[in-house]
Parts: sequence; structure tokens; C-alpha cells
Amino acid sequence: MCGIVGIVSQTEVNQAIYDGLTVLQHRGQDAAGIVTSDETGKFFLRKANGLVKDVFHTRHMLKLKGNMGIGHIRYPTAGCSTSAEAQPFYVNSPFGIALAHNGNLTNTKKLKDELFQSDRRHLNTDSDSEVLLNVLAHELQKTSRLKPQADDVFKAVSQLHRRCKGAYAVVAMIAGVGIFAFRDPNGIRPIVIGKRETEQGNDYAIASESVAIDSLDFTLIRDISPGECIFIDMAGNIHSQQCAENPVLSPCMFEYVYFARPDSIIDGISVHKSRMRMGDKIAQKIKRDYPDHDIDIVMPIPDTSRSSAVQLAEVLGVPYREGFIKNRYIGRTFIMPGQQQRKKSVRQKLNPIGLEFEGKNVLLVDDSIVRGTTSQQIVQMARDAGARKVYFASAAPPVRYPNVYGIDMPSPEEFVAHDRDVDEIAKELGVDWLIYQDIEDLELAVNKHNNVDRFDISCFNGKYITGDIDQKYLDFVDSLRNDGSKSESDKSNSVIELHNDN
Repeated sequence: MCGIVGIVSQTEVNQAIYDGLTVLQHRGQDAAGIVTSDETGKFFLRKANGLVKDVFHTRHMLKLKGNMGIGHIRYPTAGCSTSAEAQPFYVNSPFGIALAHNGNLTNTKKLKDELFQSDRRHLNTDSDSEVLLNVLAHELQKTSRLKPQADDVFKAVSQLHRRCKGAYAVVAMIAGVGIFAFRDPNGIRPIVIGKRETEQGNDYAIASESVAIDSLDFTLIRDISPGECIFIDMAGNIHSQQCAENPVLSPCMFEYVYFARPDSIIDGISVHKSRMRMGDKIAQKIKRDYPDHDIDIVMPIPDTSRSSAVQLAEVLGVPYREGFIKNRYIGRTFIMPGQQQRKKSVRQKLNPIGLEFEGKNVLLVDDSIVRGTTSQQIVQMARDAGARKVYFASAAPPVRYPNVYGIDMPSPEEFVAHDRDVDEIAKELGVDWLIYQDIEDLELAVNKHNNVDRFDISCFNGKYITGDIDQKYLDFVDSLRNDGSKSESDKSNSVIELHNDN
């Protein structure tokens, strides 16, 4: 999962892009990058591994000149954390194009072969974002103009949609021309556009989540539609066109469950409100399955489960309590490579308030359970703090299948729900009982007003909406994502980085 920002303004954009990336930092803490362009058409690029605040210092910001630019924050979808794959990526032909991408292509191997054998383009990394950029560049090469216009961009994106499969929300920039953004025909990954009126003219901002638009004092216009491309020239003129043949809005459910900030609105749906409704639905299920429950308090596992836990407690008529204090300087354990690093970070990340647990039956609420490693340790913390009984509620259904559209979930064999029923999972986690959200209730909670045609819920039901995923591909993904391969990758990367430092 990654975060992207693009801005065309009447003034310098470096600080605004930096600020937008910091708001989206929850979407990735592995690497960050910004590329800007001035009126001469020159690109100015800075990217490296690390958090936004660590990658960009004053000396870097002063060099990021221009009224147009794009930015990216990343966590890797296959365990790789080399700075060579930090974005944005750049190609000098044709015109000079920079690109930042959130998502994952599912036909990368085929595209790599085509780019080498037919398009005669060279790839320097293993990143599917570089593949996407080169496909786009090849299609833009077909224009006869020295300076491409909106219709040239739309034709290129239309061809890209025909060639590229999977999930992609993209912001790109052509030197001396403008920026453009587009979304895959299923709209799996989110992307929105906002506007700000100034005395000099109109400024436009594009971002992964509406919260970044809000924080920059832009007014949210709308989500970019599945398959749509929006082009904004350097003068602030905006053009849009549907570039896909059969678009169907199918956003990733995990955005609402976990990844997006609660103050974001994705495809017209409030993330906060959808999480509250998840809490309502799971509370109703508890009433059905455990009508004589003896829960004393409801407690969230901070932070993404808080909205659900508040509503769950209200519906059950049970006190809501905050029992874990979070160290805000520790990153998300879900996106940390390697099981050992995740285990170590949980104890550093959360600390229980003993008075809230002592002698009580506690219902812990989390947004989802993936590996279960974090949940096991948190349950043990609750018991060590004096809880009499520990119950556990997941606002999402069991995660049983890999995500292939841009979320770095582990190998299915590493899922706690792999080949286990609910009682077996409860035993593995060490809880007195465990309750999961039903898939139907989750969809009803998020899609209350029928904003969405369908959702990508493949990690819950194993049905992949792009229709091109077979067992061979899943085996390939598994080989990249299991903790054993990540451990080897981490060792390899550390050697490379030490060598470069010398």
C-alpha cells in the first residue's frame, strides 16, 4: 500500500506536497519521494528510504523548484526495501515523464516481456511501477506532436488500460506540460481530486485520500472514477475522459477496514461512519451468539478499531474504556518486514493501563486479524495486567486468502485463520471466545447508501475481481511474501546498502 500526491499550482508546490505526504504517512513508512518541475521543463527529484520527515531536509526542499509536482510514500508489496525502488520513477523519453503509483499489477511478467521484445524499453528495477511507467511512455511515444495535449494522454491511458491488469491509482507528470491521474477500470485503489481558488488562478491537488486534500486547504471535488483520466495543464486548465471500456467500481474493502484514515471519504463513503457501522453489526452478532455475555468493558486496540469499538460498546450497553497507551513513534506492525521485527515492536508499541484490566472481563476489539502475532501478545498483555477473562472481536471476517492488489499480506500459511475454524483460532490467540464479522454484514456496513457496485473482498472470500488470478500466480506471490523469503531479502538489501555507503 502506498500514498500519492500531485499538485498544479500558481505558486511553488514543494511544501504542499511534503505536507500532503506527511498526512498520508500511515499508508507507508518505507520510502518517500518528490519530483517537481518548473517553467523550463526541468525535473527536480529527491527520494530515499525513510519517513517523509527524514527524507526531506531544508537543503532538499530548496532544490525542489516549480509550480507542479508529484509525491509518493511507500511500503513494499513484496518485502523489498531497497532505495532503488523508491518512487517517483522517471523516464526521459518521450518528453520526460515522472510517475507515482499505488497498487499492484498482476500481469507484470507478460508486460516485462512485451516491453523488452516489442517496445524496446529497458527496466532497471523489479518494481511494477517502473513497468507501468514504461507502458505509459511507449503509448505516449505514438503521438506526432512535440508537446502532447490532453487527447494524447487520454489515448495513451486507454491503451494502458488494455495492456495492464490489476490495481493502480496513478499520478504522473510530463515536463513542461502538466500532470494527470488515472485509476484502474475496477477502481480498486482510491484517488481523489480537489480544487483551491486563488487570486492568481485555480490550483488542483490529487491524492490517495481526501484527508490530504482537506489538510492542504483544498476543496474536495470528487473521486476519480474507475478507468477515468484527469489531465491538468500548467495553466490550471482541467480535462477529463473515461478511458476504459467496461469500468466497474470495485474498491478494496481493506481501505475501509484498516488502511485509510477515519477522517477520509472514499468513493463517497465516510471511513469513520463505515467503521462505526462495523461495530454496530458485530455488536448485534454478539447479542445473538452470546445473549448472556458477562463483558464488563469494551476496549479498542488502537487506533483503527476505535470507531468500531465505541459503537459496539454503545449498542451492547457496556462501558467503553481506553486500556492501551500507544507509542506514536513506532510504525504499523502490519507493514513491518519479517516476523521477528513485528514481535519485537508490539511490546514497544503498546502498554496496558493495569487499573482498567484488573479483575474485569474485557472485550478487545480490533479491525482485523491477519497473522495473529500481534493479537496473541496483546491478549497476553491484558491477562498480565489482571483481566479475569479476555474476549476478542474482529470488525472484519477471517483473512484466509492473499491480497494481490497492493497489500503486502503474508503467505496464506502464515495467516492465523489458515486451516482453522473460529474455536481453533480462539485457542491459538489465547482468548476465552472470539467473534468475527460476517462478510455480508461488512458489506452492508460500508455500502449503506449503495455508493459502490461491488467490493474487492478477495482476502476474505478468495474471489479475485480482475478475473486473471490462478493458482500459479498465487504460488508466485506466496514465494515473494513468506517471511523466509523476506528475511533473505532483508539480508541481501543490507549488504547492498553497506556496500553503497562505502
